[in-house]
Amino acid sequence: MAAVRCRYMSNPAAGPAAMIRIDEIWLATEPLDMRAGPDTALARVVKVFGVARPHCAYLFTNKRCNRIKVLIHDGLGIWLCARRLHQGKFCWAERWRGDCLSLSPEQLTALVQGLPWQRMGPEGAITLI
Repeated sequence: MAAVRCRYMSNPAAGPAAMIRIDEIWLATEPLDMRAGPDTALARVVKVFGVARPHCAYLFTNKRCNRIKVLIHDGLGIWLCARRLHQGKFCWAERWRGDCLSLSPEQLTALVQGLPWQRMGPEGAITLI
């Protein structure tokens, strides 16, 4: 497993106490039923990744790739977040790449914005056209 730079998700209005530390970002290539709650998503994380590690984010999509669920283990409990596109699709990893992939913070930013994250290199540089 490859580690990435530490990243924090926060609500700027809530101040520094509301930050969630994320050290690694993992993407599952198999779709998840978006009706899944925290327990079902956690069970899928354990099945796909082997264990839910503290300070890691695990990303899943549905079959149509228009919704994302992110499960974050903050060291004390789990957070389950969702994002839905009203038009278009998220650029998701192909299944032939394996069950899971590690993402950099830059790749995660590109993914949630609907950009081709697979082409993002260090510091946001596009490495392949």
